[in-house]
Amino acid sequence: MSDDIDHLPLFPLRTVLVPGAALGLRVFEPRYLDLVRECGRRGTGFGICLILDGNEVGAAATPAGFGTEAVIEDFDIGGDGLLTLRVRGARRFQVRRTRVRDNGLIMADVAWRAADPVVDLQPEHALLGIVLRKILEQIDGADQVFPEPHFDDAAWVGWRLAELLPLEQPQRQHLLQLDDPDERLETLLRLVDDE
Repeated sequence: MSDDIDHLPLFPLRTVLVPGAALGLRVFEPRYLDLVRECGRRGTGFGICLILDGNEVGAAATPAGFGTEAVIEDFDIGGDGLLTLRVRGARRFQVRRTRVRDNGLIMADVAWRAADPVVDLQPEHALLGIVLRKILEQIDGADQVFPEPHFDDAAWVGWRLAELLPLEQPQRQHLLQLDDPDERLETLLRLVDDE
């Protein structure tokens, strides 16, 4: 984990964004429109954290202590006049402290988690690579969404499974908080075995 503390606006949701995953958002609350404008002006991302208590709209919710930086890839105005965003998960972070602005936007002091090391998929996790291949074969256009699959990279396999498997959000949050790709895969293996 880095000792550098950064300031990041948070967009708490009832979902977990993992590194490399895409997510669509509809933005209509003034505080989040301000967030998008600020991020666009600065060329920065914002944080997405799972909501532990509260709601996505209205009063500021209580976010989880770990989240993922969301980088805006595309935006549009929907037929209903609302701003739509496509974001992609980037770096993971740990929330050190939060404060709420007058407009209800949560600002966080965050410490960035170390990037995943490049680790080969171990023989004991080979089943997970096979499961991921089978899942991707079932997704129309997967070759466009994942043009360069890395089935031999433990971190890539783990994040794609965390993104694509029908997990409960607390399970996804637990995976997000794990720093070791092999430990993440071991946890996924237990989850797959339980099903």
